[in-house]
Formats: sequence, C-alpha cells, structure tokens
Amino acid sequence: MSSTTSTATSNITPLSGSQATQRLLPFALLVFLGYLSVGMPLAVLPGYIHETLDFGPTVVGWVIATQSIGTLLTRQFAGLITDTRGAKNAVIVGTVGCALAGLGYGISGIINAMHIWSLVALLAGRAMLGLGESLLITGALSWCIGTVGPRHTGRAMVWVGIAMFGAIGAGAPIGAAIMNKYGFMAVAATASVLPLFALTVGLRKASIAPNGGRRLAFHKVVGLIWRHGMALALSTVGFGTLFAFLGLDYAAQGWSGAPYGLTAFGIAYVAARLFFGGLPDQLGGQKVAMVTIPIQGQGLIALWLAPNPVAALAGSALLGAGYSLTFPALGVDAVRYVPPQNRGAAMGAYVAFVDIGLGITGPIAGTVASHFNYPATFFVAAIATIVAIFAAVQAHRKDGTRAIGTDSFS
Repeated sequence: MSSTTSTATSNITPLSGSQATQRLLPFALLVFLGYLSVGMPLAVLPGYIHETLDFGPTVVGWVIATQSIGTLLTRQFAGLITDTRGAKNAVIVGTVGCALAGLGYGISGIINAMHIWSLVALLAGRAMLGLGESLLITGALSWCIGTVGPRHTGRAMVWVGIAMFGAIGAGAPIGAAIMNKYGFMAVAATASVLPLFALTVGLRKASIAPNGGRRLAFHKVVGLIWRHGMALALSTVGFGTLFAFLGLDYAAQGWSGAPYGLTAFGIAYVAARLFFGGLPDQLGGQKVAMVTIPIQGQGLIALWLAPNPVAALAGSALLGAGYSLTFPALGVDAVRYVPPQNRGAAMGAYVAFVDIGLGITGPIAGTVASHFNYPATFFVAAIATIVAIFAAVQAHRKDGTRAIGTDSFS
C-alpha cells in the first residue's frame, strides 16, 4: 500500500517540538486552503447584503451567523464521523462541503434582482459552509493530535488555528479585491475552487485509524468540557463582532480600509501563535487564558472608543493577539477530560462553543447596532469578554481534579 493511503497508528513514539511542527505543517496548509472559503466572503457579504440585496444590519448578522448555526448543529455528526470513520474521511467530506457552499453564493448572485430568493440562496450556501467547516476542522484537529501525539495537543491546536485565521486574515482583502475588480460572482467561484486544492492535499496524507474502546455518549463528552467551552464561547463574541460589523462601522464613520482591520487581526493572531504557541503545553491552559482573555477585552475597548481607523487597526490587532492563544489554552485543559476514542467528539464539542459564540453574536450585535450604533457592538463584546474571565476561573476551580491527564492518552 502506498504511503499516501497507509494507516498510521496513534500510539507513536513521543516527538520533539520541532518534529511535531514538521508533521503539522501539511495539515496547516490543508486547513488554510479549505478555510479561505470561510475567510474570503467575510469582507464581502455585509456590503453585498446591505447594498445589493438592500437588507439592514439585523439580516447581515443572521446571514453571518447562519454558518455558525449550521456548524453548531453538525458538530456531533462531525465528531461521530471522525471517531468511527476516521479523521481523514471527515476532512475530505468537509472540503467538498466548503466547495459546494460557493454554489449557493453563485445562485444568489445570479438572481440578486429577486432579493428574497437571493437571500434564501445565500443562506443555503452559508448553511452548507457550516457543515463543511464542521467536518473539516473537527477532523483536522483530531487528525493532527493523532499524528503528533496528545503531548502536543496545544501545538496541534496552535497550527490549525494559524491556518484558520491566517486564511481569514488573507481571505478578507483577497475577497474584497476580487469583489472590487470582478464582482460577487468571481468571489463565489473562487470560494468554490480553493477547497478543492485542500482536498488534493488531504488525499495525499496518511490516515489515522480510529481509536478502539467504548465511546462515551456525546452529551457526556459535552458534560466533561462545557465549562471550558462556555469560557471559549464568551471570548469568541468579540471575534464574531469584529468580522460581522467592522466593515459597516468603518463605512458609517466614513473611514476606508476595513479589510485591513481584519488583516491586522489575522497577522496579530498568527504572530502570537508563532512566538508563544508553546505556552499552553508548557505552562498550562489556565495561566495562559488569564492573560490572553483580558488582552481581547482591551482590544474591544479600543475598537469601541476608536477615534480614527488607525486606532481601530490597533484594537483589531490586540483582539487578534489575545484571541489567538485563548482557543488552545482552554482546549489543552478541556481535552484532558476525554479518553482518546472520544477525541473527535471532544474536538467537535469544544469547537461547537465557538459556533455558539458566533451564533449569538450576529443577532445580538445586529440588534445593538440597529438601536444604538456600530461601536456599541464592541462595547457589548467587551462585557462578554469580562464574563469569559470569570467563566475560565470557574472552569479551573470545578474541574481541577477531574482531568484524565495527557499521559493516559499516550
């Protein structure tokens, strides 16, 4: 059997940090290419919905949230597929789903004169993207951890996150540039093609056999990690608000360069993970989260009070730097509670809290923007971040003695 189709075992000899990173890089490329289908439309959809389809900020919020709602509703399915059929299969199906999402965008663009039906097609595309993203990220996280070993769980999350938010940071200006030069249909076509390149990378990687043993029911897995997940959901509100409403905030204040705010977020996010990505594994997730979540709050306050686009860029960068390590910090602690045969379900359940955070962000922030103004949405997100700090402390106190421990996964 060829090396591209052979099955590796999860019981591998412990790797050094550099060896683990080397093994993770192809997976990072795979996720980056697939996740560009998520990043590219983010800078385009708010303006398209508002200007072309003539809907207000509340509808913008719901359209952005539809992907997260779709992802949330399919996380259990993604975890089941990953644990029973293998992470590689989940990733392959996920990349195809991401590619199909572009068809919904394309149909929306073709019939954009019929505003309601165009919106329905757009929502269908966002829902399909939610399913694809769910399978892609759940499978990729489990595949990465199985490849490098549980001792490098934080490192695996770091590199998947670098790929995800690198794709968002790069995808936003790319999407805006394609929209400005070629129009919405070109964005839809590009968003359909890029995941197919991710598919080719995934097909060439060796699969990881699912772990044997008795599996916990999904609701029991959620019960083991929900406190860490709730802290993650609350800290995700700021990220969701930025990507849904930064462009409209810039436009309302007469500023230009909103896509660069998303790029600033992405650059800071990637830089923080490159320089400090080993800290969750080295110091423990709790210590790291107690630093990174307040940094997010500072960035959101800066966005709320920003008097000019330069200040808004700085706030976006602070938010990116803080949120960067919050995900692996809370995740390193959460994954210790779940046996390896439920790792896919655990990843699905944990990442589902990102979906919960994003899912509540769109409607709530849209309502706040409609009744007040766009900067007020960042103030509300800052409050959510403060609550996230208390949630993370509570998770540590309640679960501090219940972890299975990473050594038992080896």
